[in-house]
Amino acid sequence: MAKNNKGGNTGKAGTKSEKKLKVIPLGGLCEIGKNMTAFEFGNDLIVIDVGVAFAEENMPGVDCVIQDYSYIRANESKLRAVILTHGHEDHIGALPYFLKEFKCPVYGGKLTVELVRHKLSERNVSLKGISLEAVHNGDSIKIGNSFEVEFIRVNHSIADSYAIAMKTPVGNVIHSGDFKVDFTPINGKVMDLQRFAEYGKQGVLLFMCESTNVEKDGFSQSEQQVGESFQKIFGSTEGRIIVATFSSHVHRMQQIFTAAEMYGRHVCLSGRSMVTCFNVANSLGYISMKPDTLIDIDDIDRYDDNEIVVLTTGSQAEPMSALSRMAFASHRAVEIRKGDTVILSAHPIPGNEKPIYRVINELFKRGANVIYESLAEVHVSGHAYRNELMLLHSILKPKFFVPVHGEYRMLYKHAELANELGVPMENIFIMNNGDMLSVGRKKAEITDHVASGSVLIDGSGISDPKNHVLSERRKLAEDGCLCVSLTVDDKTRELACPPVVDSVGFVFDDEKEDFHADCAARVMSLLSKHARKNDILEAEIASRQFKDRIRAFASERTGRHPALIVNTCHINPRR
Repeated sequence: MAKNNKGGNTGKAGTKSEKKLKVIPLGGLCEIGKNMTAFEFGNDLIVIDVGVAFAEENMPGVDCVIQDYSYIRANESKLRAVILTHGHEDHIGALPYFLKEFKCPVYGGKLTVELVRHKLSERNVSLKGISLEAVHNGDSIKIGNSFEVEFIRVNHSIADSYAIAMKTPVGNVIHSGDFKVDFTPINGKVMDLQRFAEYGKQGVLLFMCESTNVEKDGFSQSEQQVGESFQKIFGSTEGRIIVATFSSHVHRMQQIFTAAEMYGRHVCLSGRSMVTCFNVANSLGYISMKPDTLIDIDDIDRYDDNEIVVLTTGSQAEPMSALSRMAFASHRAVEIRKGDTVILSAHPIPGNEKPIYRVINELFKRGANVIYESLAEVHVSGHAYRNELMLLHSILKPKFFVPVHGEYRMLYKHAELANELGVPMENIFIMNNGDMLSVGRKKAEITDHVASGSVLIDGSGISDPKNHVLSERRKLAEDGCLCVSLTVDDKTRELACPPVVDSVGFVFDDEKEDFHADCAARVMSLLSKHARKNDILEAEIASRQFKDRIRAFASERTGRHPALIVNTCHINPRR
């Protein structure tokens, strides 16, 4: 297995590598989400996917995480297009930030393109200089002088998902995107294995394949199995049914409508992203339903409980999601009550288990019957298991292999799998974000490393993870804040009144009064010797030693180390 050989960040292409294809992952390696890979040859550069990642627990207040675009910025004149494999957030979510700065054509499936269009409109990103081009299975597009890109249909948990085949001057490159092999898909469109086989016969120089489920043996189950589970549950349930799933899972959405109609139920939608994705999918003809099946959520009380299905967001227990608000009685239209059946039709994203079970517990407390993955087949993965990965490897027989889309252990296991299937270890590359793989017809090697850090999106602000604001937020979350307010008489140069002490998130309510009084007395003691000495009092208040003494007092009394704010107010009484 090839090791990383990192050089300096040169930014632009060197003369020696101009005859080689450069592959530069800028996100999605050794992590979940934030998928983005740049491909560069000569004066042409294309990008596959521009996704977001969820903020981690040590990033309080951060909305999402996107890629560092420094390398794209340094090579902007070469940028020819963005290619999208499918419409999930971890593949398209960062496009509003990317396309606000870089103008180029964007190619993807119909659903993907319409979701992007809506996303850009929502963020007020102008389409000037940007063309959104919808493609179909088998479409081939010439991009620049170096790339010919073909879209190959795959199965996944969202419609219009594609693998990408690239014809380059050095050979064929296949990027799997996210996929599974489903022989009974909901829309009847199976993965185009024949086209993969044709590329295998032509010869594949480089294969880049997702690694999400490489640790799971066998084959993933068909999405059709979930539909059968829904039908069984709907047929045996008397009260209201509330189903939480990913809003972009159009096939799952269709199965819920089908099961609802089978048992005479109406469906209402809850959650902004659910409404958006439904409207986009329905406008494209991807939802089949009777005209009266869909009702407004505000009309839910006009129907009997056994006539209602609520399709909602919140399968990952996001704090402001519709399901979380239902569970904690803050939803405007739906309050969970005894007799409701709640189905969580999604697998927990790693790290989300605790908040999800917190919501499940709350639902049970409110009398709901909760069905989740561990109790029934209400979810199947959209990602290939080990045997499906083996199938694609065996069809393509690549010369070089790069595992993508996964944490390091997943990439490592996938690299081992590729070796077992015949790819020599020296032709397999476990890469980090920012590594530059230079690929020729006979040889590939990691030749450089470019800027590839994470960029944090916080409201309308953009920053890097080392920004001091995050460390301050973490400190506030752990130890709270202590505030000391002082009023100085400009005429006498003395304190005009005793210090005022307050705190937030620092001491418990039953300790507050005594601690605040004692802290004010200590501050008074520290400053009393400087009274009536011109500007010395103000110098002492501003000194580091003064603040350190207050911190030491707080630490001695409580064992905690709060953030400290000292405010000084000046008054000038009328003579």
